[in-house]
Amino acid sequence: MVGLLIPLVPALFLFDGLELGGVSSWVTLVWVLALGLVALLPIGAVLGSLFNTAQGMGFVTLPIMMLMGVSGVFYPISAFPEWLQWVAQVFPLYWLGLGLRSAMLPETLAAAEAGESWRHLETVGVLGLWAIAGLLLAPVVLRRMARRESGSAVAVRRQKAMQRTM
Repeated sequence: MVGLLIPLVPALFLFDGLELGGVSSWVTLVWVLALGLVALLPIGAVLGSLFNTAQGMGFVTLPIMMLMGVSGVFYPISAFPEWLQWVAQVFPLYWLGLGLRSAMLPETLAAAEAGESWRHLETVGVLGLWAIAGLLLAPVVLRRMARRESGSAVAVRRQKAMQRTM
């Protein structure tokens, strides 16, 4: 939450048009963030478990950056070709961004969105499906990964992590 408040508080003073004055805006912000976190955390855990090195994570970073580019975070999704809009809407990042925009922007800006509305029910549905899928899949993948690890390899990695934090 602190990571959210650091850019959000100055933005309230620096940019006109943010609508976080009402209770409904804050309620929307909270439920979108909570559901988005539950939807995205298992994906991050699975992706993080698949690669042991920073170089391996580079293979994950590029597709995620491409997904961010088409998800409506930087540019309205309605300006993209229809097939790319459908691709972006499959992933939770688009719906998280849509929910956050709905909490912080005036209702008139919904016209720039695909479907020309904030689509809260669809946001709950898609983020909820990703959350359920992630919470069912992540333990299976993490358990399999843990079975392939020896106790000594885990101990060595733990020791290295502890040295970095001290």
